[in-house]
Amino acid sequence: MKFDILTLFPEIFAGPLTESIIKRAVQAGIIDIAIHNIRDWGDGRHKTVDDTPFGGGAGMLMKPGPLAAAIRAVTGQRLDVGDGDSSPQPPIPQPLVIYLSPDGQPFTQRVAEELVGYHQLVLVCGRYEGIDERVRETLIDRELSVGDFVLTGGELGAMIVLDVVARLVPGVLDAASPGEESFGDGLLEYPQYTRPAAWQGQDIPAVLRSGNHAQVETWRRQQRLARTLRKRPDLLATANLSTADISYLHALGWKTAPN
Repeated sequence: MKFDILTLFPEIFAGPLTESIIKRAVQAGIIDIAIHNIRDWGDGRHKTVDDTPFGGGAGMLMKPGPLAAAIRAVTGQRLDVGDGDSSPQPPIPQPLVIYLSPDGQPFTQRVAEELVGYHQLVLVCGRYEGIDERVRETLIDRELSVGDFVLTGGELGAMIVLDVVARLVPGVLDAASPGEESFGDGLLEYPQYTRPAAWQGQDIPAVLRSGNHAQVETWRRQQRLARTLRKRPDLLATANLSTADISYLHALGWKTAPN
C-alpha cells in the first residue's frame, strides 16, 4: 500500500515514520511512504505557497496553484506506467486524496478499515488558515478530522491516519492482533497482565493461570464488555454484540437506548 504525504514541513515526519512497526513494514516492502514538499511546486523564485485571504482576516492561506500542482503530480505518477506496449492494460486503481481538516469526517477505526481497501492514499496537510476552497471542491476526495480540536497543521493528523491504516495492511501485524485490540469489533480491549503474577500485593486474575483457554476467552470477552460499558458506553450502540453479550451487559446494568 502506498502513502503519499503532501506537506510544507517534511522534516516533521522523520522520527515517527522511521521507527518501530512502520519502519519494519517499509523495510519489508509491505507499505511505501513518500513525503512531498509542497514548496517544490511554489510560485516564483521564492517558491511562494501562501497569500492573504480575500475579504481580509487573520493569517495566511495556502494558494491553490502550488497545492493543486502537487496533488496532480503525485496522483499522476500512477498513470505514468507501461513500456510502450499498446496491448490493453488492466484499469489502474485510483488514489484517494484526503485532506486533514477540523471540519472533516471523524476518523475512526471503521473509517480506517475502509481506507485500507485503497491501493494509494494521498494525505494533504494544511497549514496556516487552511487551503483555498476551490482546491477542496475539485481535488479533494475526502476530508478527515482526528478530533474536535485545532492543530497547528495537518501533519500530526496525517501521522495518525497513516499509523492506524498501516496496522491493518496484511502482513504489518500478526493476523490476530487487530481484531483483539480496542475498537477492533467496537469494544475496548481487555486488561493485560505479565510477570510477576503477584506485584505490590496485587495478584493477577486466577483464570489467567488456570490453563483453561475457553474460560480465559470468556473472561476476556466479559472484561471487554464491562470496560466498554464503564468507559465508553457510547460504543455499545454500534458494537458487534451477541445475545450472550447483551445478556451480560444487562446484568451489569446496561440499558439499551430506545429505538
